[in-house]
This record gives sequence, structure tokens and C-alpha cells, in this order.
Amino acid sequence: MTNFDEKTRVTQVVKPVSPPEGPATRTDCLVVIYTKEPTLLGKRFVLNESPTRVGRGTDNQIVLDSDSVSRRHAHFTQRGSQWVVGDDGSTNGTYCNDEQVLRELVLHNADRIKVGSTIFKFLSGADVEAQYHEEIYRLTIIDGLTQIYNKRYLYEALERELVRGRRHGRDLAVLMLDLDHFKRINDLHGHLAGDFVLKELARIVQSRIRRDEVFARYGGEEFVIVLPETDIEGAVELGERLRREVEAHEFVFQNDRIKITVSVGAALLTEDLRNAAELLKRSDERLYEAKNAGRNRVCA
Repeated sequence: MTNFDEKTRVTQVVKPVSPPEGPATRTDCLVVIYTKEPTLLGKRFVLNESPTRVGRGTDNQIVLDSDSVSRRHAHFTQRGSQWVVGDDGSTNGTYCNDEQVLRELVLHNADRIKVGSTIFKFLSGADVEAQYHEEIYRLTIIDGLTQIYNKRYLYEALERELVRGRRHGRDLAVLMLDLDHFKRINDLHGHLAGDFVLKELARIVQSRIRRDEVFARYGGEEFVIVLPETDIEGAVELGERLRREVEAHEFVFQNDRIKITVSVGAALLTEDLRNAAELLKRSDERLYEAKNAGRNRVCA
């Protein structure tokens, strides 16, 4: 054999062993889409043990280190090909799609389960892996608690609208909303009530804006609405309408009635504003004026 000859490599092809059929081969899972624990966000818990228990105690399969979670809070149990969620007599309750779980509830794909301040999304079916990667992408643009856009998407969308507005000579306005005395709500009613208020506020606003308007959670209790082709008068009119509606709405969490008002700052794109950050800063300045003037008002 010369130096240029190659030895033939013989590889034995082994037929892969098919996985056993039955519950053990399922890939149903829970994905953390909202949490106060940063290291948990986006984490996947495969449901390969029945029951799978969730709680603050270290003997649970899923441990959540939060005062709003009971030591034995909830469980996930397999019934044939389905999974059910049940509450284990927790102090703050277990919720599925915002409805309290009183006994056990059969889960369906994409259901959202809230345990304390953590929200899981249940993924089930043949394409769980694809769903999981889609959910991870959603976490980059969607706020897990309110299910509206997040700050990252807001900046991207606002920059696009800013370029479009200047190119075509069209108005572009921004509203910044902030819940008044939100810390007091958390202190008096608890953080779970605060989460409820944020979600309910987002639902109210989302139902009142147009499809081409971008609504996003900007910070803890701050929200922003991007209003293409809207002048400052139109922005103020919408801000006043939303302010009145929030003030009149009855926020009820676990039989507690919570009085909510918002302050609103409105700003218009002008020649001196170079980018999205400067337009948001202008609306934040107007919001600050509304706060200083007594709250529960719109400033432009």
C-alpha cells in the first residue's frame, strides 16, 4: 500500500432501538414564562413523573422560593394521556388561565398555570420541541404576566414607526401610562393583587386601541402606547378616555376591591427628537408633570 492509499473504514450500522411506548415517552412539559426569579425564566420542566409537585419545600419536584408559594402548593398528575393540575390547599391558590383551580382541572395545550407569582405554560402534543422554541422566542418580545409586548419590542417598533413617520411626513405620538400609588397596592393587598391589577389594566387598554397601535409594558407599572398617524390632540383624547375608564373600572381580587387610577404623559414626534429613546423621554417628562400635578390626569 502506498502513502496515497487509504485504508477502508468498516462501520457497523446498528438499527436504533425504538423507545418504549407509553406515558414515559411523552414530552409534555411546563415552561416558566413569568417569574420574580430571573434564573427560572424560560426554564423547561418535563413532566416525566406523576405526580409532579410544586411548592416552596425542597421535597417538591419543582421548587419555587417565594413567600407567595406554600410548602406544598400544587401538583400535576397524569390521567391516561392527559395531565391534570390540582391545588394542595395552598394559601394563595392555584390558577389556570386566570381561573382558580378548586379541585383538579384537565390541562390543554398552551394553558397558563399561576403558582404564587410564577406563571407556567403547559405544552403538549407531538410538536412540543417546536412549541418550546417558539415560546422562548415569544419571551424575547412578550411580557409573560400581561401578555402584551415588552420593552425590547417597544423600542424596535417605535424606531420603525419613527422612520416611517419622518419619511412620509406623518404624525407619531406616544402615551406613557403609570399606575398611581402602585407600591401602596402591593403593601396593602399583596404582590399577587398587584400582578392582577397589572394584567387587568393591560386587558382594558388592549381592548381599546387599534390594531396598528403598539401597546407594551415599559417597566414595573409603566406602559406605553405607540400611536402612528396621530396628532397630539388625538393622543390626549385617547389618554383621557383610558384614564376615565380605568378610574371607573372595578378591580376585584379575592373579594378585595382595589381603587385604581393612572397618570398619563403624551408626546409628539418633533424635528428635535432624534430617536425612540428621546421620544420616550419626552413622554416620561410629561408623565412626571402629571404625577406632580396631583396624579390621575393627562399632561401633554
